[in-house]
Amino acid sequence: MSQMSPSIPAPSRNRTATGIAYGAGAGALWGLVFLAPELAGEFGPLQLSVGRYLCYGLIALALIAPRWRGLRAHVSRRQWGQLCWLALAGNTLYYVLLSAAVQIGGIAMTSLVIGFLPVAVTLIGSRDHGAVPLRRMLPSMLLCALGALCIGWQAVAAPVAGDASQQLLGLACAVGALVSWTAFAVGNARCLGRLQQVTAHEWNLLTGLVTGAQSLLLLPLALLLESTQHGAHEWARFAAVSVAVAVFASVIGNALWNRMSRLLPLTLVGQMILFETVFALFYGLLWEQRMPTLAEMAAFVCVVLGVLSCLAAHRRPAAREAVPQA
Repeated sequence: MSQMSPSIPAPSRNRTATGIAYGAGAGALWGLVFLAPELAGEFGPLQLSVGRYLCYGLIALALIAPRWRGLRAHVSRRQWGQLCWLALAGNTLYYVLLSAAVQIGGIAMTSLVIGFLPVAVTLIGSRDHGAVPLRRMLPSMLLCALGALCIGWQAVAAPVAGDASQQLLGLACAVGALVSWTAFAVGNARCLGRLQQVTAHEWNLLTGLVTGAQSLLLLPLALLLESTQHGAHEWARFAAVSVAVAVFASVIGNALWNRMSRLLPLTLVGQMILFETVFALFYGLLWEQRMPTLAEMAAFVCVVLGVLSCLAAHRRPAAREAVPQA
């Protein structure tokens, strides 16, 4: 894999704090996507993805139109190609797989698998230029893995409901979503590191344009393969969910994530994905109208300690560099 530009400076304390705030905000908004398949459960994963990203594409088109003439000169053919695969990996394919996993296996099991994203991204990011050595990240990665296991403990330990093959299918969809979004997180961070002429917000809008175009191509397939026999009330709810997720998760959430990706190294970017897992669990508890279990509380503690441990690992090298040499 290509390396990030060595000219990107190590984040200062203020830069790191700002990046973490952006990451937490993105996670809070992205956690909503776990609820969408439940709120519009009558619709299939492909329809949910097409509805969300058609709205995302239309919003991006409206926002980018005033600056399009000056912006297109800064985006090369190669970068349009990168946008196409990033849109597919991080949006279209990811959300189809995530929606299927939630509808088949439930939020807890899906959160368990997606919770391993920080470990996967951190492992890949440890090879980048200027990254914190992997051995210093081990405590944080172990805490993150333990937190992810705690989040999905009930789904793993409880008796499996329904057909076993369906549960395996849900697990396979969740693992596919994990792989897809890991590729996006790494590729997107590296693209932003190399592309200085385009702002993080503009890159997000360009991604929205490409994702909207992909959804338009998938629209006939979604109508053909999944049932469209729904009442007016169900279609209205589907439209409301699609618009809400597009605005809050895709437009605002992605913009926050892109800003964070330019402020933090990839090893720390990986840890920020845990905020999505925590908020997804929180929203799931609200939806189910219950208090968290002991395992879920333990997961929250592990997540917080994991992020703090990662921050400490990134501060130590900076502190040593700040000490004047004799």
